[in-house]
Amino acid sequence: MRIAVLYGGVSGEREVSLSSGKGIMQALKNNGHEVVGIDFHPNKLEEILKLDVDLVFIGLHGKFGEDGRVQGLLEMLGLPYVGSGVLASSLAMDKAKAKQLFELNNLPVAKSKMYRVDDLTDLHAMETEINDLFTMPFVIKPNREGSTLGLTIVEAKEQIIPGIQSATKSDNMVLVEDFIKGREMTVAVLGEEALPIIEIIPKNAYYDYESKYAAGGSEHIVPAQIDKQTTTTIKELAVQAHKVLGCETYSRVDFILTEENQPILLEVNTLPGMTPTSLFPDAAKEVGLSYDSMIESFVIRSMGKKD
Repeated sequence: MRIAVLYGGVSGEREVSLSSGKGIMQALKNNGHEVVGIDFHPNKLEEILKLDVDLVFIGLHGKFGEDGRVQGLLEMLGLPYVGSGVLASSLAMDKAKAKQLFELNNLPVAKSKMYRVDDLTDLHAMETEINDLFTMPFVIKPNREGSTLGLTIVEAKEQIIPGIQSATKSDNMVLVEDFIKGREMTVAVLGEEALPIIEIIPKNAYYDYESKYAAGGSEHIVPAQIDKQTTTTIKELAVQAHKVLGCETYSRVDFILTEENQPILLEVNTLPGMTPTSLFPDAAKEVGLSYDSMIESFVIRSMGKKD
């Protein structure tokens, strides 16, 4: 097939997307497809409008790629694409809205509150309210951003206002939530099937941007060394979260497993990373899917979905 790959983009995750796009394009070529690569920019939409392809593979991450906007454009143009649709993409990107849906469906999430921040916001009043509502440590992060960009783990009151300011560089909607201590777990969902759970052991104190994308930044244990019942529970929760948002083709669902062995759902990623250090390829490899075979499975599922 003739397949366009959208990569790069303008979000804070551009560098990650460049790496994902490179891997995706090479895999598609290895699988015999003709590939058209587009370093996406919202000011150069004519590249999309003129596309003559059988399928679009979205290798973007973050804003203008993972949030439903590109998906909406492709749907208006009648171009089939890999991954979740407009609504699921938008919901997953909006952490606060996604958490509301998870709570409505009895999925375990951390206590949180969202704040809109603009030029008229009294940051000191906001600081006081947050300090009263949450017990340290807690997390301040942009509502619509990925890869832990703009995230602050607050361990002293003096960090609250700088944390808010850091988050608002990415989004004027700021999410504050309890910090859940425990083990980092993630589940790749292919179709509606959960692949083996991965435990992430970051080399840094927290699973930050460097831990995610720097070579040797974290250790991935596949499958995670947890008991059978907990494994079953986490996998079921991952598939439920995928379905609640209406995700299609694939996603990756992140959890913290608390010291009391209770899984807490963090978020769903509708376009998880496909870099050499990414998690989804590691989970696929565990069930016998090479990187190239995994990419081809996305293509096959997407063509079946959109026809």
